[in-house]
Amino acid sequence: MKALTWHGKRDVRVEEVADPAIKEPTDAIIKVTTSGICGSDLHLYELFGPFIGEGDILGHEPMGIVEEVGAEVRNIRPGDRVVIPFNISCGHCPMCRMKLFAQCETTQVRDHGMGAALFGYTKLYGEVPGAQAEYLRVPQAQFGPIQVPEGPPDERFVYLSDVLPTSWQAVAWADIPEGGDVTVFGLGPIGQMCARIARHLGHRVIAVDGVPERLAMARRHGAETVDASEVSDVPEAVRDLTQGRGTDSVIDAVGMEAHGSPMAKLAQTVTGMLPDRVAAGMMTTAGVDRLAALHQAIDTVRRGGTISVSGVYGGMSDPLPMLRMFDKGLTLRMGQAHVKRWVNELLPLVTDTADPLGVEDLATHRLPLAEAPHGYEIFQKKRDGAVKVLLTC
Repeated sequence: MKALTWHGKRDVRVEEVADPAIKEPTDAIIKVTTSGICGSDLHLYELFGPFIGEGDILGHEPMGIVEEVGAEVRNIRPGDRVVIPFNISCGHCPMCRMKLFAQCETTQVRDHGMGAALFGYTKLYGEVPGAQAEYLRVPQAQFGPIQVPEGPPDERFVYLSDVLPTSWQAVAWADIPEGGDVTVFGLGPIGQMCARIARHLGHRVIAVDGVPERLAMARRHGAETVDASEVSDVPEAVRDLTQGRGTDSVIDAVGMEAHGSPMAKLAQTVTGMLPDRVAAGMMTTAGVDRLAALHQAIDTVRRGGTISVSGVYGGMSDPLPMLRMFDKGLTLRMGQAHVKRWVNELLPLVTDTADPLGVEDLATHRLPLAEAPHGYEIFQKKRDGAVKVLLTC
């Protein structure tokens, strides 16, 4: 089969690889029809080389058609149309019983002290072959796959794999009071959907980014915007819009590669030039994140407010302004999305013909799998108006 494989920093290639096969009775094989390129895939493209093997298959946002199931998989059958959550969870361990599916004890990557295994995402998360491919082996298929109806286009459902549950959880974790307001930092796919979900739930949204196309998309869906490329002090600009107080909540949908962190950018660049063994040691003991967005979130949120972090961070010793956070009495929540926890709330919204979350107005590029390297390049460089890239297989 054809699949997108990693070969080094900014070097991904579509190659012929072995077809996946059933290995465990709880496995399934799906024929992938659509797979997204995620913002966190860009961290693999740019930074996480020390934890990836050459030839690893990337991608964790798939949907498709079931081809084959193992002997213990009874919830789906060949021919079913399914979306596959990006994290792999069993549904029956203590963590799963608490609906903490991203911490599943059956698939936890204990060798690295990490949570549930993820598709297509480094040795830290199990090095499970990813979904930017023609076919995908799905472990724990007795629980994970989300069955969706025939008829509507893939982009109505594919975001259930990651974008929608990650965004829904980010808004839930933000604990926005009734009639309250929230600032969303970063208007990539997650930030866009965070803004739309918060608006759908009746909240005022102030959205921050520096890319004109992303700001325009957020405004189309009811957000007020602050252009970070034109404002010297974003937290002050938000306070000006909120009676000098700041918003009740803030969502950081940017993460480790935020602009405006020159020294941390240098640290990331230097780390990327080191031998893998040395770089891996640095990344697991040092502070290598660019924290501009998180620092701005801390300054933007009102006293006693909540910051919800959905953007991925990878440093182990990042400096935070603890005095300011303590003095303001802030609550900080974060983590990988517990995908299956939110599906029952999201399915009625994506099947609604009115499209209340605007899922059909998110993908800016739909490319065949063969053009995946181009998709990574334009998404990483924010070129050609790229907000969300979907690959068709």
